Amino acid sequence: AETRMGKGKGNPEGWVAVVKPGRVMFEVSGVPEELAREAMRVAGHKLPLKTKFVQREGADQ
Repeated sequence: AETRMGKGKGNPEGWVAVVKPGRVMFEVSGVPEELAREAMRVAGHKLPLKTKFVQREGADQ
């Protein structure tokens, strides 16, 4: 971030999001559990981090 004024900094190379452990990234409702699990499995393969499917206690089966 140490640049002189008036010279520009160039184009951004990409975007970053800081995700801390334990953070809920996706919530799904209104679909069967089997379909939700498959969708989250596919989405998890596209993320560069380890994912885990969790279900709220007492959630409708």
